[in-house]
Amino acid sequence: MSSHDSIGRVAVFGGTGFLGRRIAARLAGAGMVTRVVARNLGVAATIEGLTAVYADVRDETSVALALEGCDAAVNAVGRYVEKGATTFPAVHELGARNVAHQAGTLSLKRLIHISGIGVNVYSSSRYIRCRARGEVMVRDVFPETVILRPSVMFAPDDRFVNALAAMTRWTPVLPLFGSGNTRLQPVYAGDVANAVLAALKMPVAVGKTYELGGPEIFIYRELIESILTRVGRRRLVLPVPFQVWELLALLCSRLASPPITKAQVTLMRADNVVANEALALADLGVTPTALKTILPEYRL
Repeated sequence: MSSHDSIGRVAVFGGTGFLGRRIAARLAGAGMVTRVVARNLGVAATIEGLTAVYADVRDETSVALALEGCDAAVNAVGRYVEKGATTFPAVHELGARNVAHQAGTLSLKRLIHISGIGVNVYSSSRYIRCRARGEVMVRDVFPETVILRPSVMFAPDDRFVNALAAMTRWTPVLPLFGSGNTRLQPVYAGDVANAVLAALKMPVAVGKTYELGGPEIFIYRELIESILTRVGRRRLVLPVPFQVWELLALLCSRLASPPITKAQVTLMRADNVVANEALALADLGVTPTALKTILPEYRL
């Protein structure tokens, strides 16, 4: 199996996104020639040592061109909302398969595929089903793929903690998903980037699946309370049935940037934690970062 020394050039699909930017920066910082691959080059990160190229994962020809000369690839493309032809099947199934197929065709030495905890081909959620099917398709055409499944991710510029904190500024009542007892294991986005680097370095990771969570498991209600403590505010927390959330997500679906989506509501129905038997961050040599360590960096 190829060593890390032979992986010098890496393409990061979705390299302008919340996670993709961090992955690209981490790989470049480790000395890899890192190529940011995106549909919108106008927002491509300008980090020393990186180049930006166009590709749409739905178009296999553009994927092939973006991978020319690369030793490895990372697929960090993700969508929570469907718009026009940018559907969940197009991105998470066809797109994922296109990247994996070209990785095999071009004899890449490593492919890292970013998925998520909780994927299930039998889920009632179209989003969750498509993510799960994408994993199957990727492994079918490139069996050596390393699959990383992060839990909900946090970082100072996230849309998770920041969205919750923003609500505390304009409403005296904070709605809970259901009873607020869903368990979450938030993972620092920087740790996920470190996990990608480790997966590229470690031959033993090839063909395996890792679930990535932080060092703490929160009840959703507890997480809300931690954020309230951080911002120094007191608010009433109110249980809201999932049926109401689903209606709200439907009403918001027409917005350009919906604050809540049906996929997110479905994910909050079940615990989002690392399975007991799963390979995890520790197996990649990454020490998970606690949310309380990063919270002081937020501008809440």
